[in-house]
Amino acid sequence: MARRSARDQRIQTLNQIRHLVFTAPEAIRQRFLGRYQKGLVTELASLRPRKNSNDAVSYVTLTTLRDLARRIRTLDAESNRIRSALHDLVSAVAPSLLTIHGLAAEGAAVLLVAAGDNPQRLRSEPAWAHLCGVAPIPASSGRTIRHRLNRGGNRQANSVLYRIVITRMSSDPRTGTYVARRREEGRTTGEIVRMLKRYVAREVYKQLPRPI
Repeated sequence: MARRSARDQRIQTLNQIRHLVFTAPEAIRQRFLGRYQKGLVTELASLRPRKNSNDAVSYVTLTTLRDLARRIRTLDAESNRIRSALHDLVSAVAPSLLTIHGLAAEGAAVLLVAAGDNPQRLRSEPAWAHLCGVAPIPASSGRTIRHRLNRGGNRQANSVLYRIVITRMSSDPRTGTYVARRREEGRTTGEIVRMLKRYVAREVYKQLPRPI
């Protein structure tokens, strides 16, 4: 929860910086508009604006930009500390989750929370799939066999499975082969992603700690 809060605040602060640069006096706008995020934050955080009675707006704008950039650096440091703590916690509880391709400590923690909050529902692997909202829902018509998007289940866990699938589609050769085969069969990208999420849910279930 703290990691997600820090991430959301960082995005909000970055948006504030972009808006402030866009509406800043011309000299400031020309200097910072369209800059790459990391370099921009570093430069803004090191600003040392000088008071100028003839241009108070520029002074206040630069000071505000500096303070917002330093807030981002603070949030980055906080996120790194939380990420390290999550890695230690996941390693202690379910280290095998971290061996799953495309799953990092933060995502593994989300899946563990979903499982831990619903121990009575983890009767089987299909039950876990339903919990994560990746169990297929039939939507066939005539001879056309289709399944539609499942909007139920734990949406945070579902989002983690989605990110794993997207990562694998761009970096895992076996997943790439599977995607190509399914596309030859006429499957859409959305359908392929739903299939892959179901497979990933099965893989994750095998690595979840079992209640004693």
